[in-house]
Amino acid sequence: MSLLKLIVKTKNKKYPIIIGENILKKTNYFFKSYIPNCKKIALIVDKNVPNAIGNALKKSLKNYEILFIKIHVNEKKKSFKTIESLLNRILKKNFNRNDCIIALGGGILGDISGLTASLLKRGIRFVNVPTTLLAQVDSSIGGKTAVNLNLGKNLIGTFHQPDLVIADTLTLRSLPKREMVCGYAEILKHALILDKKFFNWLNKKGKEIINLSNKNSVKKAIFLSCKIKSKIVQKDEKEKNLRQILNFGHTFGHAFEATKKFSKKLNHGESVLLGIICAIKFSFKRKKELELIQNHYSSLDLPYKIKKFFRRKDIPKLIKFMKSDKKNYDKNIKLVLINQIGKAAKPKSYSENKIKEFLLSILS
Repeated sequence: MSLLKLIVKTKNKKYPIIIGENILKKTNYFFKSYIPNCKKIALIVDKNVPNAIGNALKKSLKNYEILFIKIHVNEKKKSFKTIESLLNRILKKNFNRNDCIIALGGGILGDISGLTASLLKRGIRFVNVPTTLLAQVDSSIGGKTAVNLNLGKNLIGTFHQPDLVIADTLTLRSLPKREMVCGYAEILKHALILDKKFFNWLNKKGKEIINLSNKNSVKKAIFLSCKIKSKIVQKDEKEKNLRQILNFGHTFGHAFEATKKFSKKLNHGESVLLGIICAIKFSFKRKKELELIQNHYSSLDLPYKIKKFFRRKDIPKLIKFMKSDKKNYDKNIKLVLINQIGKAAKPKSYSENKIKEFLLSILS
């Protein structure tokens, strides 16, 4: 069994990210090494996760007292009501701070479970076992937790670093191609903001990753993506400075999601891919590199036509959600852009009118 391991070191915590194929059966071994003195585990599972995956994890943890909780996950479940329900169920079992919550599922479940872990007795241990590509390369790392409000996505949350992340690539086999594209959005984002060499490699290996046709390419893409995010998180855990570049494409993207009411018409990764194209078109001056990125989208059939999803009448809603983005500190809208492939620019604020003019130009 070939394992890849990264260590994330923040000011308050040090934890490993373990990447490999068919490694959930080793979870008991990982727990002995990284989660000592734990007796009770709240295993929170997305109902979309195949039973075989959940059973493999439970079997490995047979020496622990397991509280098994299944949730049918969607963006509307990222609410205080869900958090309150989880807290009540876990507290009834008298969990203490040595005990642990495990999230088995995608990014939404990780956000919900992580926030629950951060609030329970002011913080109990948390293990993230991401089962989607999106979660394995992005949301499982860095400690962000959140719920949504009617005013926008992820506006209420905490920073609560996991104690362990286990990324088993075998879980990706159950995903439809659309979900693989969703995760690929974050891989591409990491390459565009910090690593041109990685982008050039993706130009050759992108189809293998999305189609799961090469195990080594998939594992390497996850490892390199995690490495980039870990490097940023270690330097700026609470998103005060450098970590803001991870929001590249997300200010537009979150507005796209919210305008579609977090429906299945447009998922998170598709919104980010559209947001990346918008951010690039908004300011990019390097025509040759712009063509490289657009050709990359075309070769992998990634969504990039904004007009396919939105009309001019949607602009007021888009602006409203962009203004409520948590990165903003005044009436302007802060955007993360890139100067060139592999080099993110410092976040900069733009007026509502300038954003409106841009949206009018691409939706005309």
